[in-house]
Amino acid sequence: MRAALDTGEFGPPPLTAYAVTPSLREWYAEGDIEELEYAAMLAAARASLRLLASDPAVPTRRVVIAADVDDGVVQPVPDLERAALFVTQPVAMADVVSGHVDDVAVTDVVAAAVAAVRQADIGDEDAAFAVDEAQAHELQWYATQELSDLVD
Repeated sequence: MRAALDTGEFGPPPLTAYAVTPSLREWYAEGDIEELEYAAMLAAARASLRLLASDPAVPTRRVVIAADVDDGVVQPVPDLERAALFVTQPVAMADVVSGHVDDVAVTDVVAAAVAAVRQADIGDEDAAFAVDEAQAHELQWYATQELSDLVD
């Protein structure tokens, strides 16, 4: 996130993003828009666990950035995740509407989920329990003007 704050954009594309997609709507047919957005947020938070697993040097906190982008710069991602999209252009910080980050108090729970997420993805029930425990913790909401302080 520091690089995006310094350059004014997230990139380079393609960027994996999560949103209310037609596939998510079909899967969660009974949900209203808030429930669908929450499901997309949970998918993004789980993907954040996978990113953390690939870089043990970063702090163990899930981070999800919410942004408004034009429909014309997104493409579906077949066979990845029902809420997943590729964003084909950099996302300007001006398009970011909020940040969502784990509380420091749940670092141990998130670390256990990071260690387990790959096994959970292939069906390990014990690993899935660790991931579900992290997913049960709500991400904290930050306004865009707070993101720089959060990174510092």
